Amino acid sequence: MVYEKRYENGLRLVVKQMQGLMSVTMGILVGTGASSETDAEDGISHFIEHMQFKGTKKRNAFEISDAFDRLGAQVNAFTGKDLTCYYSKCTSDHTAACFELLSDLFLHSTFPEEEMDREKGVVCEEISMNEDTPEDLCLDLLARAFYGKENYGRNILGPSKNVKSFSVADIERYKRARYCPENIVISFAGGIEPKTAQTLVEEYFADLPKGNFEKRTPSVVLQHKSLVKRKPIEQMHLAIAYPSVVRGDEREDMIGALNAILGGSMSARLFQEVREKRGLAYSVYSYVSAFPECASQNIYAGVNPAKLGEAYEAICDVIKEMKEKGISEEEFLRSREQMKSGMFFSNESSNSQMLLYGKYMLYFDKIFNFEEKLDKLNAMTHDKAQEALSVMFDDRYKALSLVGNTDTPLTL
Repeated sequence: MVYEKRYENGLRLVVKQMQGLMSVTMGILVGTGASSETDAEDGISHFIEHMQFKGTKKRNAFEISDAFDRLGAQVNAFTGKDLTCYYSKCTSDHTAACFELLSDLFLHSTFPEEEMDREKGVVCEEISMNEDTPEDLCLDLLARAFYGKENYGRNILGPSKNVKSFSVADIERYKRARYCPENIVISFAGGIEPKTAQTLVEEYFADLPKGNFEKRTPSVVLQHKSLVKRKPIEQMHLAIAYPSVVRGDEREDMIGALNAILGGSMSARLFQEVREKRGLAYSVYSYVSAFPECASQNIYAGVNPAKLGEAYEAICDVIKEMKEKGISEEEFLRSREQMKSGMFFSNESSNSQMLLYGKYMLYFDKIFNFEEKLDKLNAMTHDKAQEALSVMFDDRYKALSLVGNTDTPLTL
């Protein structure tokens, strides 16, 4: 059973009741992230996510974490390119107490100066950790090569100099513009009655003022660049991006199936060719990142520096063969079953369902329909998937990134 409620201030509630579960996952989703930031704000969405946990009018930072622990609850948050989410999971009997805690840190954070100073150090360490994680660094660099320095090309963490400069006034200004009820969805999934969820939301959020919401639509211009970052490490980390279809495009499922064939599993072409047949990489995979204005088909591999040229050539050969010769019926059917099973597996997880229904409401302003989605997947055909190949691997907008002990970028 799925329930929705819309409030006059623009807030939306969605509840996925899952019979038989003794736990609940609850989330507060805000439609903002790195792509919504200006240069001066770069990194502030992520910094705010951290600071929300650092004290409210009722509790200090320790009391917040201790209160969740006393309930046996899990709590966390994450920031993306166009989404920030605060979420918690608890046993059903602690739903009310857990949501009060989550609401308190979301609505009533006070951003104490001493906590600000400490957390700036924590986030700067996170930035340093990212610098020491070459796979993440390579994919961040790929976004920069594909989108440029702004919008979807931004690193979610932002630069250290920005983080060190953020003030309480900066946080409050950004929250007034972005943390508005019309840009917020509250999502519940698990062992909870819709009436219970509605009562809780109305107790804490119904009177949330509309504020001055700034709708920010990123202006995207693809860059077609090859970037390199020198790191004195053992491997070369390479990544490739091509344009793909935007979020909600009618071909999105077809692209998903094609991505599964390309590099979404151990039986995928990239894994079989680059790792299993040639032994050129331990990790090699592909994925699609789709947004309202743009999307990218991404490929990543970590390889021996002496084998970089051979590995890059092998990846390009896989792409060329797929583009020129298409896919087999057997590959298509296998990938379609993978997509369907992924839906069923997700349907058994309250965490996954909270995010699925919350994000769908935030992105498309309607309830996700499981049966309709399953029907669409079943209706996909080999021929339609072949047709969707025509929008993949457009070399005019190809972008490359390389992280390793070199200053020489890959050739486009």
